[in-house]
Amino acid sequence: MAVITENLFTILLLANILLSLVIVFRERRDTAQTWAWLLVLSFVPVVGFVLYFFFGRGISKDKIFDLKMQGKIGMNVEIEEQGQALKRDLFPHPPTARVDAKQLIYMLTVYERALYTTNNQVQLFTDGRKKFDALIEDINHAYDHIHFEYYIFRGDQLGLEVREALVAAAKRGVKVRVLLDAWGSNGVARHFFDPLVAAGGEVSFFFPLFVPYINPRINYRNHRKIVVIDGQIGYTGGFNVGDEYLGLVEKFGYWRDNHLRIAGPAIYSLQNRFLMDWNSQHKEEISYAAAYFPQIESQGKVAMQVVTSGPDSEYEQIKMTYLKMINMAKKEILIQTPYYIPDGSIHEALKLALLSGVKVYLQIPNKPDHPLVYWATYSFAAELLEYGASVATYENGFIHAKTMVIDEGIASVGSANIDVRSFRLDFEVNSILYDATMAQEVRQAFFADRLLCQELTKELYNQRGIVIKLKEGLARLVSPLL
Repeated sequence: MAVITENLFTILLLANILLSLVIVFRERRDTAQTWAWLLVLSFVPVVGFVLYFFFGRGISKDKIFDLKMQGKIGMNVEIEEQGQALKRDLFPHPPTARVDAKQLIYMLTVYERALYTTNNQVQLFTDGRKKFDALIEDINHAYDHIHFEYYIFRGDQLGLEVREALVAAAKRGVKVRVLLDAWGSNGVARHFFDPLVAAGGEVSFFFPLFVPYINPRINYRNHRKIVVIDGQIGYTGGFNVGDEYLGLVEKFGYWRDNHLRIAGPAIYSLQNRFLMDWNSQHKEEISYAAAYFPQIESQGKVAMQVVTSGPDSEYEQIKMTYLKMINMAKKEILIQTPYYIPDGSIHEALKLALLSGVKVYLQIPNKPDHPLVYWATYSFAAELLEYGASVATYENGFIHAKTMVIDEGIASVGSANIDVRSFRLDFEVNSILYDATMAQEVRQAFFADRLLCQELTKELYNQRGIVIKLKEGLARLVSPLL
C-alpha cells in the first residue's frame, strides 16, 4: 500500500511539474496570473492541480473561434457606416454635459463594433421587486418573442413567478427562448422548466455541466443579464433571478443593484448579443428575421452604446471602457462594485486621477459573498485611501451594483465588476449612457446609498487585527485568480 501511495504521489508531482511548464511556456497568460498559479502549484501541489483543473484551464482555441465567428446579426451595415463616419470626423457629439465622449464612442464603434444610438428611453431600477414587477408586466404583454438570458436562475418563489409568466406567454403563441449559464444556474433542476418546454418554449444552458454540480470549466461563464421582448423592449444590468435579489435571503439582507429597462434602437445590440450567445450553443442557429429587428418608434433622447466582452474578445473591451472613462474624468469618478480586484492598469489609473485632483468615490460591500474576494477587495480599496479616495462600505445589506459615473455626464451600468474575472474570464455586458440626465439619476442613487454607508478611514483600516491582515495577504497573493 505504501508503495502505491508513493507512486501515486510521484505521478501527481510529475504532473504538477508538467502543468507548471505548460502554464509558463504554452498558455498566453497575464504575468500576474502565471505567477499566482505557479505559487499555488508549488505550495499545494496536489490540491493545486485539482484547483487548476477546475479554475485555471483555458478555453479551447476552437471554441473561441466558434464564438468569434458569430456575426453581428442584422447590424453589420449600420456599424460599418458609423465607423466610416467617425473616421471622417462626421459623427455628432452626444449631449453629455461637459464630457467629450467622442474618443470613447470611436473606440467602441470601430474596435468593439458597438452600435451607437441616440433616441432611447431608459428607466433605471435600483430595487429588485420593482424591476421584476416591470419585467413580468412586459412579459405578460409580449406578442411575438421573448429572448431571456441570465447568469443565475433559481427555482424559488421569484423563479416560479418568472417561469409562470414565460409559460403563459408561450401558451399565447409567443416564441420563448431561455439561455442560462450552466454553472450560475446549477441550483435549478432541469425539470423545473418542463412546463415551459411543454408550452413550446426552449431552454438551453451555456457551456453545460458534464454532470450536476461538476464541470471542469468553472471559468468562462456567461455572466450577462439580457431580456429582449418583441424586439422593442430590453432589460440589462446586475439583477439575477432569485429571492436574494428581492432582499428575501437573511444572509445578504437588502439587495442593492442597478438594472435598466430600454426602449429604443439600443435594443438591436441586446438582441444581437442574445442571438450570438444562443447560436454559439446550438447547431441549429437562429438566422436574421425582420421581427427581431423591427422599426422602433421612440421619443427618447438618451444616447448610448451596449458593449460586451469575454474570453472571445480581443481587446478586453469593458476593461478598456472603464479605463478610458477614468482617464477622461476631469472632476469626479463614482464607482460601485461588489468586487474591486483590479488589474494594474485600472488601479494605477485611479491613483493617477486622484493625484491629478479628480475626486474618486468608491462603494463596496460590508460583508462577503465570497470571503477571499471580499478581503482582496477590502485591501485594494484601502490602498486608494493613501491617494485621497473616499471609500465606503454599504451597511444596508449587500451592494451588487456595477456602476461608474464620470463628471455627471457619462454612466456605465451593467454586469461587469472591477476584477480580472469580469475583464478576461467571463462573458459580460455593459450599457454606456451618454446622457447628463441619466448620469445625474445614477449619481443621485449613488449618493443616496452613501447615506447608508460607513466611511472607511485610514484610522479604521489600521485598527484591523492580525487575522484580517493575514486574510488580506493571502487574498492579494491569489487575487489574479479570483
